[in-house]
Amino acid sequence: MRDDVSAESSTEFPDRMSLMEVRLQAQEDEITLLKSSLADALRKLRLHDQQIPLLKQQLIAGKRFVKGIIRVRRNSEKSRDSQDKTKQRLSKKAASSTNLLTRSPSLESYGYRGRDCRANLYLLPSGEAVYFIACVVVLYHIRNQTQRHYQKHTDCVRVASGQTAGVDKDGKPLQPFVHIWDSKTLVTLQQIGLGTFERGVGALAFSSSDNGTFLCVIDDSNEHMISVWDWNKNIKHTEVKSTNEAVLGVDFSPTDTNNIISCGKSHVYFWTLSAGTLTKKQGIFGKYKKPKFVLCFVFSLTGDVLTGDSEGNILTWGKSAADTKTLGKGAKETFQIMKQTRAHEGSVFTMCILQGGAILSGGGKDRKIIRWSADLAPERECEIPEKFGAVRTIADVDGEELLVGTTRNAILRGTFSDGFVAIVQGHVDEMWGLATHPTQNIFITCGNDRQVCVWNAGDHKLDWCATLEESGLCADFSPNGAVVSVGLSTGRWVVLDLQTKEVVSDLTDGNEQLSVMRYSPDGSFLAVGSHDNFIYIYNVTEGGRRYTRFGKCTGHSSFITHLDWSKDGKYIMSNSGDYEILYWDVASGCKLLRNRFESKDREWASYTCVLGFHVMGVWLEGSDGTDINALCRSHSERMVAVADDFCKVHLFQYPCPKPKAPSYKYEGHGSHVTNVRFTHNDSHLLSMGGKDTCILQWRVKGAGTGDHSKEHLASSSSVCSSSSSPENGR
Repeated sequence: MRDDVSAESSTEFPDRMSLMEVRLQAQEDEITLLKSSLADALRKLRLHDQQIPLLKQQLIAGKRFVKGIIRVRRNSEKSRDSQDKTKQRLSKKAASSTNLLTRSPSLESYGYRGRDCRANLYLLPSGEAVYFIACVVVLYHIRNQTQRHYQKHTDCVRVASGQTAGVDKDGKPLQPFVHIWDSKTLVTLQQIGLGTFERGVGALAFSSSDNGTFLCVIDDSNEHMISVWDWNKNIKHTEVKSTNEAVLGVDFSPTDTNNIISCGKSHVYFWTLSAGTLTKKQGIFGKYKKPKFVLCFVFSLTGDVLTGDSEGNILTWGKSAADTKTLGKGAKETFQIMKQTRAHEGSVFTMCILQGGAILSGGGKDRKIIRWSADLAPERECEIPEKFGAVRTIADVDGEELLVGTTRNAILRGTFSDGFVAIVQGHVDEMWGLATHPTQNIFITCGNDRQVCVWNAGDHKLDWCATLEESGLCADFSPNGAVVSVGLSTGRWVVLDLQTKEVVSDLTDGNEQLSVMRYSPDGSFLAVGSHDNFIYIYNVTEGGRRYTRFGKCTGHSSFITHLDWSKDGKYIMSNSGDYEILYWDVASGCKLLRNRFESKDREWASYTCVLGFHVMGVWLEGSDGTDINALCRSHSERMVAVADDFCKVHLFQYPCPKPKAPSYKYEGHGSHVTNVRFTHNDSHLLSMGGKDTCILQWRVKGAGTGDHSKEHLASSSSVCSSSSSPENGR
């Protein structure tokens, strides 16, 4: 126990005994919770082991976005859903708690998923670029710089909106299916394949010569079943085994719906659909070295098939007559390489056919975009800046202007003559640090990619980005808004000037990662929470540019997870990894307050602690201590937003002390939500994904109207994303 038992007077003894009994019961409850958490962790480990073969397969198989608007049912969701419909009470109970995501007329994107996806950027006739981030398909109008969303996904969009099948909370498999929707109205037109596809959808394509009547789908089963559908009638015409190797792409011939090509690990297959049956012929590499992967292919205007591979070559394929002289009368025609063209150093990630027959190719290692004539003579080339990564995919705008998706999650716009500039950017690895400016529509993010980014939430643009020497895990703006402190993964923390972008202070506390940075309300103190179980307190002077150690809060038995200051700047409330709530008197020398009930009614300047008297009701029945990653109270002190481990954002009434409190629930992320923050005037809420590295900006409907019973979220003016992990689809 933490309290020292003393016997200063006999009259105090009964009270101390009573207090000890209360604390003993609390510790017993904590032990029970830890046992439950351990059992849950073991269950998750077993589930992870079961998924390892599938994950390895996904690592090999690239993901792509189809030349159409398709959606597949979610594959995996960690959650134990509370209810399909719940109710929220802010000032009074709302009538419904259905998902209230709606489109906003001016949507922007801060990011794009290019690190682990390919062929996932296309241009629609409307002038909109279409791509996906997390569970959201983005339609970005290039000229108007506005954005629309298709938001029916419930997990990360990958491979033409396909997803792996995954399992539900009880370990039972979930069946994937395909959604086909209209890009003008965003209305879902058809759902096909429920119960047909195993594990998920690996590749798909619309037919071209008949205005997209048919849809070809290859699933993620061991045999990679290939099927052809009349999607309007929801009729499957045929289905057959494809290959046991990874499949990376499929498409119909632009002139003949009966001809289909697929490619992948060490293969390219030529399929023929006849009398309701699919038959395949394997491309013969012959004297040419067989590449490890055939990554992409296009159909030239002359009818040839051109493939790009991991050896950096473009191969031209043609049909050869049957060799009856060698193989006898039963010999059949074959598809063979007619020409090999050395194109890039490293892999050929993408190819694109221009209207006049010219060909574009994009390289991985060399970061080059090359324009070729129809007979593959090089005409022009350019190299994209190293900071954007390699070329992942190319979309033709008008024959001169191009859109380029890159492996560092950027979309570039430009020409060979003028070069390329980024119109969409995002992080490229898991993010945890999120903070909003105290008076402006600005927010900061940081993560494992060592990037610290300052975004303008009003203009929906990246203001600036700096590279750190280590991963950034937490951040906070000073109350004057002039500087921002960022905690790193090594115990080091830096303070950046928001205007000059310079580091004005660089200090280190311990040698373990920092989990929370928090300024006191008047900016005179900074609290630094560490994984070494301590909270370091600093005096802040010179407008946030000078820091001197004031003291250290010692008493937690596990790493610090969250902390908040009282409104008077004298006290701190903190949470730790063992689900402990402690209170500290900072003004009296970082003294631990033994009687936590004395702090029950204390007013807090912010509320981000996930454990506390005022937020007990946000925990769902059966939750373990890791189910909620972050929490944030609005500045109006009317709402509290919650980021959970199951891809959801929740909105509760504040205070929320009673169990089973009603809430709104919002979907959009494709993995655990790591953080949430309200903007300075509560007009928007920012939420940040983990493995999907997606930032969603939600508009708070009803904010500022005075009727707090109508406050809830709508999809906002911004969506930001990047990606890193194969675990949550691609």
